[in-house]
Amino acid sequence: MGRGRKNFFNDLAVLPWPVGLGVGALGYLFIAHGIPLWFARQGGALAQAFANGANPFRPLAWLFFALCAIAATASFLSARRKRRLLDTRTGLDSIAALGWRDFERLVGEAFRRQGYSVEETGLGGADGGIDLILRKGGRRTLVQCKQWRREKVPVNVVREMYGLLAHHGADEVRIAALGGFTPDAARFADGKPIELIDGPALLAMIREVQRAGSVAEGMQARVDPVFSTEGLQESSAPHCPRCDAPMVRRSNRRTGEAFWGCPAFPICRETM
Repeated sequence: MGRGRKNFFNDLAVLPWPVGLGVGALGYLFIAHGIPLWFARQGGALAQAFANGANPFRPLAWLFFALCAIAATASFLSARRKRRLLDTRTGLDSIAALGWRDFERLVGEAFRRQGYSVEETGLGGADGGIDLILRKGGRRTLVQCKQWRREKVPVNVVREMYGLLAHHGADEVRIAALGGFTPDAARFADGKPIELIDGPALLAMIREVQRAGSVAEGMQARVDPVFSTEGLQESSAPHCPRCDAPMVRRSNRRTGEAFWGCPAFPICRETM
């Protein structure tokens, strides 16, 4: 199943949104000022027209900037949707309720939060293929996403991905399949640079990055002590691993989640 031919602005929309605005600003300056300056230096009637204040390239420059701004907006909205898509998954049932496209986005966002650069290739589709290319630490990983709810991935699918690994000169293959894999598929992948990610493993990965995101938000949010311990005695308070002082119970003002924090905050930001 194809996904359509891409152009420059489609490619720009999959990059981080500040890139789109930056390209738009640079393009505007080049078209509105760089090109007229070049013509002005060539001499002749056109140079005289530019010297008199005429600039037919300015509307084109604004058009280019507007298209880049639209691409940047699409990138921002897409990134926000992917974040929400991952943050709202609570179990295997909520993952199974997704369509194949959103399942692919979910897997890509989970890897992105692990520090990978994620490229949505457009080479796959509902029937399989290379859906994602991961890059991290100089290594390139091919990913296929199978949102099969009641079927296990057979060995021939794993063989095909292994062939693509050699064909594309990648370092590793990962296959995320909600329904799991057949024993033959698992045996074939054993000892090869192939990682099989079934439903429970994918859910564990999603929960891990969700927890990491919650901890990051908690560190950035303003925190205040909670004077009511709600059954937690002072003697049960853990000691700060950095300062060795009894920690105090605090709450994240944005999420309401309680946690232990070092009493020396903000000098010490250890949490538990």
